Amino acid sequence: MMYATTNPYTGEQLKTFPDATDAQIDQTLSAGHKAFLTWRKTDFAERARLMTAVATLLRQECDTHARLITLEMGKLFAEAKAEVILAAEIFEYYARYAQVLLNPQHLPVATPQEGHAWLVAQPLGILFAVEPWNFPYYQLARISAPQLSAGNVMLVKHSSNVPQCAAAFEALLQKAGLPAGLYQNLYLNHGSIEKVLNDPRVCGVALTGSERAGRIVGGIAGNAGKKATLELGGADAFIVLDDADVEKTARWAAFGRHWNAGQVCVSSKRLIVMDGIYDRFVAAYKAEVAKLKAGDPMDPATTLAPLSSQKAKKTLQAQVDQAVAEGATVEPIGSPVPEKGAFFRPLLMSGLEGKEARHLEFFGPVTQIYRVATEQEAIERANDSPYGLGGSVFTRDTVRGVRVAQQVETGMMFVNHPTMVKADLPFGGIKGSGFGRELIGLGINEFVNHKLIDVVDIDAPF
Repeated sequence: MMYATTNPYTGEQLKTFPDATDAQIDQTLSAGHKAFLTWRKTDFAERARLMTAVATLLRQECDTHARLITLEMGKLFAEAKAEVILAAEIFEYYARYAQVLLNPQHLPVATPQEGHAWLVAQPLGILFAVEPWNFPYYQLARISAPQLSAGNVMLVKHSSNVPQCAAAFEALLQKAGLPAGLYQNLYLNHGSIEKVLNDPRVCGVALTGSERAGRIVGGIAGNAGKKATLELGGADAFIVLDDADVEKTARWAAFGRHWNAGQVCVSSKRLIVMDGIYDRFVAAYKAEVAKLKAGDPMDPATTLAPLSSQKAKKTLQAQVDQAVAEGATVEPIGSPVPEKGAFFRPLLMSGLEGKEARHLEFFGPVTQIYRVATEQEAIERANDSPYGLGGSVFTRDTVRGVRVAQQVETGMMFVNHPTMVKADLPFGGIKGSGFGRELIGLGINEFVNHKLIDVVDIDAPF
């Protein structure tokens, strides 16, 4: 595969990078293992100092890294800066809490005189991460900050369209003072993934990507006897109950669907609206989307970014064409977008009930909308999805909102806010959205050995 920087706004290919050779892979694995032998013994205070140094550099060099994100995948510059700061917050979180999250746990035993039992968390080795392009820095921080803090070592294959972000993140960690070999980026082709996962020095894989990629990489990991965590996308339901504040909810819906040009696994992709306020909500939603302005993502006046590539645009259009062929109604909403660049005009899609296309993940500014008569029907519609990542419920009655949220089959639910990402909240889903969790204590514990140490001093049975 070719790693290349192609500006989504101009279409200009700026730089290409060669795939890693077998010799480079072997050298990288050797360097990673050597680093692990020392790093696993490094105390938490030193690890925390280095995580803080990474966060400090991210904050100091925020604009530089944000420009690179915008250049390679087209994200609005303001959103790119917010992403860099979020990455810094994740490193700061683990600098502050990693030791507490991994403290030995004393286990109650049935017969105290038999001794004292403890669970201790120990690092495993090199963790292989396969990461996507839509959040080039956040995704790397989300996996590397906890795992480095736990004493593991990182080997990263980033997406082929953000190679400069991948290299810059590695350089950033080196500049922060991380020992050589602790975090390494490789431009791996698809065929090299199996080679890496079969290496005994690699303890597992964390992948964020498509369902297809997850099945392939997860299968390789399973055959190799390695643990995997998979985050495979989603089609988040945005439930609007009949007592919701229509105007406020419509603003959140427009934001939740269109930030990062709708290229977010936890984007509000399916609006499920109760009949009593349906017409008012649709009118308000259209008005909010009409305010979006497509243009140069570096321009502060731009509020709708291009898609990440012409390939992404073509894929999204093919999904829309499939839905139309199945009988869905598709309505352009908002203003026309520039012909230059990988822009996609926002669409509102209805009439999907019973259609195969309702189960697709539309990775861009295409909104599915459903009219429902009752709260129970809203829940059933939300659960009519192969995915189970995030979702949200909007209502003036938060008790009611929590009750509905508890019945939606996802890993995350929010009441009166679209699904969001923060340094101190867990991330992950169920069903076709994958398995495993990232961030907080759940994330740092995914790739450690929870070892039982039981101190026993009783008479021998003979």
